[in-house]
Amino acid sequence: MKQKTDRQVQGDVIRSTLFVAGSEPNSRKAISVLKRLCGIHLKDRCKIRIVDVYENYQAAIDHNVVMVPTLIVEKSSSRQVIIGSLTDERKVLSALGFAEEKGRK
Repeated sequence: MKQKTDRQVQGDVIRSTLFVAGSEPNSRKAISVLKRLCGIHLKDRCKIRIVDVYENYQAAIDHNVVMVPTLIVEKSSSRQVIIGSLTDERKVLSALGFAEEKGRK
């Protein structure tokens, strides 16, 4: 299946839910990375929901989240899950629907 380019994703609204554990370092990092990437690449086409499992553990149970941080990206035709602090930005961008640009690291 071919990855979508920036232009092809323009009309899609991407819903993402990031499960975090309070203000733990990995949770803060994941929030920062996701907000930055969505701000740069998606602007108003990305809806981010942040769920603190300390305050709402039931949501984590409902979504089968067993580790945090966990990012769930839902697009019209797919759902992807990434576990960890989102430091692998290429993986996050891929989940958001952006193909890796040639020659870019």
